[in-house]
Amino acid sequence: MSGVRQRVVLVSGLSGAGKSSILRTLEDLGYEAVDNLPLPLIEDVVARGDRWLAIGVDSRTSGFCPEIALETLSRMRLDPGLRPELVYAWADEAALLRRYTETRRRHPMAPAGRVIDGIAAEEALTASLRLAADLVVDTSELPPPALRRLIEQRFGPEEGQRGLVVSLVSFAYPAGLPREADLVLDARFLRNPHYDATLRPRTGLDPEVGAYVEADPDYSAFYAMVFDLLGLLLPRFVQEGKKYATVAIGCTGGRHRSVHLVERIAAQLAEAGWQVTRTHRELTRQGSSAEQSVNAPATLQTGGARSAVQGSVQAQEA
Repeated sequence: MSGVRQRVVLVSGLSGAGKSSILRTLEDLGYEAVDNLPLPLIEDVVARGDRWLAIGVDSRTSGFCPEIALETLSRMRLDPGLRPELVYAWADEAALLRRYTETRRRHPMAPAGRVIDGIAAEEALTASLRLAADLVVDTSELPPPALRRLIEQRFGPEEGQRGLVVSLVSFAYPAGLPREADLVLDARFLRNPHYDATLRPRTGLDPEVGAYVEADPDYSAFYAMVFDLLGLLLPRFVQEGKKYATVAIGCTGGRHRSVHLVERIAAQLAEAGWQVTRTHRELTRQGSSAEQSVNAPATLQTGGARSAVQGSVQAQEA
């Protein structure tokens, strides 16, 4: 994440006020969400992470102490590479009592007592977090869709993709189509490294396999057409409010051609500003580590109906 300020959102507040919904929304926006992480581990997790982070911190957290949470937040704010923020979810007593009555759950701070006592104790315990929060969200009369929109507007990418995550999946046709696919592309017409004895045991992650595939006379035209298609579809997916788009690329064995294409497309989409994950289904089934995220740069280039994937296609062609 060189040159990019890593966003770290601490989510706290009252039990029943919507913290879980906020964390789920942030996760949909591409954050890595962790709930109830012990406070002493927060800075270590942030230092090791390469994705935006959303961390739930509340009275259920082991060793929870608001002062320690605030001290941790203060230290992170001194790091020029981080962009930490604190969100506090709050709701009035009537709304919280109604929610607990509807769900019939016990309050974490009054497991054997009255819910109203647990609410009062938690509000007193977390008062300092509410005062220090960058954003206090009153969910008393806030419908879930409105809460989601609020978080998306505040913590989503500043422009462009608005939280759309593009999932690229390589697969083998004989093993079946990925059921979650929104778009399926067939790479079986490209020259097959399987028939080269040297390349057969390797995968599309190998540069020599990639060079072999790209030597097919129709590869460059196919690659350019794929990006023309994605340039049309992805911005429209954003306009329709989709949070995920899964593009599956298949070949015969799911080891060579499709894997190489997924790697190339994922890299270029990330360079253009999209949040991208890539999964190599058959390699994963064979025990390889083949599921990763590709981090988008700080300045996103997608927006509205404008294509985020059309830039420099010719420069990418083999």
